[in-house]
Amino acid sequence: MRRLCARDGADRHATRLRPARLRPTDVARVGAAGLRSRPLRAVLSALGIAIGIAAMISVVGIATSSRENLDRELASLGTNLLRVAPGQSIFGDASHLPDEAVPMIGRIGPVSSVSATGVVRGARVYRNDHIPAGQTGSIAVLAARTDVLGTVGASVASGQWLNAATSAYPAVVLGAKAASRLGVGAATGGVQVWLGGHWFTVVGVLAPVPLAPELDTSALIGWPVAVSTLAFDGHPTTVYTRARQDAVEAVRSVLAATANPEHPNEVQVARPSDALVAQRAADATLSGLLLGLGAVALLVGGVGVANTMVISVLERRAEIGLRRSLGATRGQVRLQFLVESLLLAGLGGVGGVLLGIGVTAAYASFQGWPSVVPAWASFGGVVATVVIGATAGIYPAWRAARLAPTEALAAV
Repeated sequence: MRRLCARDGADRHATRLRPARLRPTDVARVGAAGLRSRPLRAVLSALGIAIGIAAMISVVGIATSSRENLDRELASLGTNLLRVAPGQSIFGDASHLPDEAVPMIGRIGPVSSVSATGVVRGARVYRNDHIPAGQTGSIAVLAARTDVLGTVGASVASGQWLNAATSAYPAVVLGAKAASRLGVGAATGGVQVWLGGHWFTVVGVLAPVPLAPELDTSALIGWPVAVSTLAFDGHPTTVYTRARQDAVEAVRSVLAATANPEHPNEVQVARPSDALVAQRAADATLSGLLLGLGAVALLVGGVGVANTMVISVLERRAEIGLRRSLGATRGQVRLQFLVESLLLAGLGGVGGVLLGIGVTAAYASFQGWPSVVPAWASFGGVVATVVIGATAGIYPAWRAARLAPTEALAAV
């Protein structure tokens, strides 16, 4: 009977010493207690994580928004525009395209439209006739065919484009940058500029032309008036060609020989949309660099979290000793500090994702782009914070669990 009573008492004693299990809500509450007790330190530590995540999210978001805007722009402008220009002879001399280059190119089957501009050499444009000759503003004077606007996909911001009547008289249409440099605003009525020693009336201002940026810094006059008034030689210097989308490469391969059958090697053929694609590739390289900087900021934030957790363990040894004395196991203490580290990093991660999305939306709105943040970037940011929180909390949690109750209480 005594053995049974003793065994029963031992069983009850063992039952009383068995540590209680912590539910997930208890673990979260205990882990958050350390953050609530030192809110300023927690916010500053989480800020390091937030800056790194926000940098990475915003870089990805801005690059994606830029790419989406470029895709839309190319879709609206078309990638089927080809540009033909004279090159150099085998002796290095400047070449020129024949006068018949435009109609010959127009005879190519898949070509839907063709037009041209020609540089009027020696002609300069000024706001008035009192401007010194050297202050040209880097504005070129181009003779333009009346159908060039539709071929390059340009539009008039104000006024009107040249037509069959005005192209024979001293009328000029300014590119967007040229108008700005000459101080010509949206109201073009009655405005005149001094062009090639003659007064020309400004009849219109172009909107920016993405696929033909050279037009932005040009003053465009009619082909007939350029020949009759400014001694233009009539040779086109740039021929713009639109081809069927499925035949762009085929047309490109025969353009040089068609434009100048005698000297096809002296003809340069380019695809303006390729420059935009190359620009996107350069932006992608820059985005990679910025992502690297964001990763460094993220690493610095992780070190800050680890430092905060180590200091927290040192400052809370009395709490750790008391909890161990009351029956908390090493695993429970370890879990407490690990969860606290995860919560700290998670707070910075969520804040960083929201901040990155906000920065992307603000910048895209300022640039007039569609705001696009890939879902994988946001998800990856959260996953990165979990990994950082777990990595930063492993050593502090292990160190807290190794403290013996008497050692922790005696150190206070």
